[in-house]
Amino acid sequence: MKRVLWLLALIAAPAMAQDIESASSAAGGTVRWLDKVTGATSDLSLADGESVTEGFLTIQMDECRYPASDPTSDAYAHLTITDTRVGPPVFEGWMIASSPALSALDHPRYDVWVLDCM
Repeated sequence: MKRVLWLLALIAAPAMAQDIESASSAAGGTVRWLDKVTGATSDLSLADGESVTEGFLTIQMDECRYPASDPTSDAYAHLTITDTRVGPPVFEGWMIASSPALSALDHPRYDVWVLDCM
């Protein structure tokens, strides 16, 4: 029985793999920024390598990727977020649009999450 399950898993593995495309460097992606104290929010369109400062946060879009088969279904963005009052980045890594809590910014005042790739 275990051999059958193992064989089925090996056969199904290529079908579960997904081709990923990178957004063009000029296009980048969109993130949403929220100030939890004031309630201010804005959508920020960033090209790859571009950064913007909102409140005390500087948000940099390093790269944005999406599934090749369905570009509107999900986005994966590598972000570097720094608090201008603190030296090292407060977040550096991949955020997934469909699962923002999986890899989230842990900040007492601000929240940032990925919306899509352009």
